[in-house]
Amino acid sequence: MTSTSPERHTDLPIGSLATRYRGVICDLDGVVYRGPEAVPGAIATLDVLAAAGVGIAFATNNASRPPEDVTAHLVDLGLPPGEWSVVTSSEAAGAHLAALLSPGARVLAVGGPGVSAALRATGLTPVRLADLDERPVQAVVQGLGVDVCWRELDEIAHQARQGVPWVATNLDLSLPTARGSAPGNGALVRVVRAATTAEPHVTGKPGSDLFDLARTRLGTRAQDTLVIGDRLDTDIAGANAAGLDSLLVLSGAATLEDLSSAQEHERPTYLADDLTALFAAGLRTPPPRG
Repeated sequence: MTSTSPERHTDLPIGSLATRYRGVICDLDGVVYRGPEAVPGAIATLDVLAAAGVGIAFATNNASRPPEDVTAHLVDLGLPPGEWSVVTSSEAAGAHLAALLSPGARVLAVGGPGVSAALRATGLTPVRLADLDERPVQAVVQGLGVDVCWRELDEIAHQARQGVPWVATNLDLSLPTARGSAPGNGALVRVVRAATTAEPHVTGKPGSDLFDLARTRLGTRAQDTLVIGDRLDTDIAGANAAGLDSLLVLSGAATLEDLSSAQEHERPTYLADDLTALFAAGLRTPPPRG
């Protein structure tokens, strides 16, 4: 649903895509940075965008790191602290469960420190495997962590078989590392699925929960919000699921060949080489499906 409201930011290039939206939900890896290095032009573009009053929420499926760690990485890359925020799939999981459970409810937290931190921030009580006792937990959150072990996966399956709500932060099968692709949270979710018929509620992309939380942080209407990402199956599909316009950038995972064969729910509103295109006029629209 393309925004048709008048241009709002007079200090941005006239006719550019950046003038059409009040808020941007931006992916990180492949859009803002690749590993430890910033994508050329990305930090400067985001700095100008924020200075012009466009709200920015960085939305990431990475559930292991708390938002403060991601914020520190962005600042280290040169993005000045300001009116922007980081929203994680762990935070979306916490918000989802906070709406269902009583304050202080005990939740089994599996994954990195970002999972427990997000639950605690919403008034819930994270419980690690080593701290389980005779008291029941009211839900389970499964996120990625480098120290996740078989006993934790077994406990998730056991709780799910008992009917305890099971929340997965994302279903990413792999993630990039310095040594190449490594198993992601989705791979571990598949392991648990092998031992139960239960299905998790997924709060990360391509579901709409993460985008809904990011837009709440921005305080923008759907038609005033643009999603920017480099993956068709998560960023763009998620934007479409949430009813938001999207910009696919080719600075990360997706290629034009991928786009040519993408299903309708994975097709973006706009197409560009990288974030600097936000300030260009006459932005490309995706070519017809091949």
